[in-house]
Amino acid sequence: MHHANHFYGHAHIMAQYAGLKESQRIWGYLQHGWNILDGFAVGTAFGEGMPKFVWSDSVRRRGHAMGRRNYAVVGAPWMYLLKIEPELAKQAPDATGTIFYPFHGWEGQHVSGSHEGLVREIKEKEDGPITVCLYWHEYGMPEVRAIYENAGFEVITHGYRGLHWKDTDHEFLANQLRVLRGFRRVASNRMSSAIFYGASLGLQPGVYGDPMVLQDESASFGGMARMRRLWPEMHQPYVPMDYADAVTRIELGADRMAPPEGIREMFRWPAPG
Repeated sequence: MHHANHFYGHAHIMAQYAGLKESQRIWGYLQHGWNILDGFAVGTAFGEGMPKFVWSDSVRRRGHAMGRRNYAVVGAPWMYLLKIEPELAKQAPDATGTIFYPFHGWEGQHVSGSHEGLVREIKEKEDGPITVCLYWHEYGMPEVRAIYENAGFEVITHGYRGLHWKDTDHEFLANQLRVLRGFRRVASNRMSSAIFYGASLGLQPGVYGDPMVLQDESASFGGMARMRRLWPEMHQPYVPMDYADAVTRIELGADRMAPPEGIREMFRWPAPG
């Protein structure tokens, strides 16, 4: 099935949760990142009648509005990881500072914007030690990395997500979980998976700064105007925790998770043993 199902080790996490020792091919399409549209990348070629497994009912409704069908809401793989690793999910007692995730590009699209301006805003808004986590794409650009390093920030990356079933780091999300639990705050210049992952752990979220522009970004996403219209309170340096928690639970599908046997049935996986 579709190679994006394995991004960030998602198929591996779901197999662990389902009681299986090895990663499996998922019969269908699994949403691999937080999405403001139908749950999937623009231009995804869906096989006729194949199921679409998404994180939230809001995504399913948007997909239906676009004429797409065969949706099943299962929640985000991140939420299943928290079930598998409950001890790892606990915040470290010495948690401090902010981890900031700049909006990123990927193999097919670059991002343009002012990293220097973002540095200035981060310094204005944050009052503790700052770690900037760059996506692997930008981390591989010395000129981008240097902007944050020269500002005195620690600069890290969580690693490579994988592509076409190759170089997938099955521990990607577990490593991200280990990193996040050491911080008090999580911030970004756009709403993103990382913001919700951090908020799910109780980190104080913030969304501010130059949102940057993705090269040839599809108009169907509606851009920042749509995000700010749908989630106005999410776009501020210090998002109220009760509001952030409510939005996070919806967008990560915290209340829509399936039991292990349900995952095995939907994904057409064998019983353990």
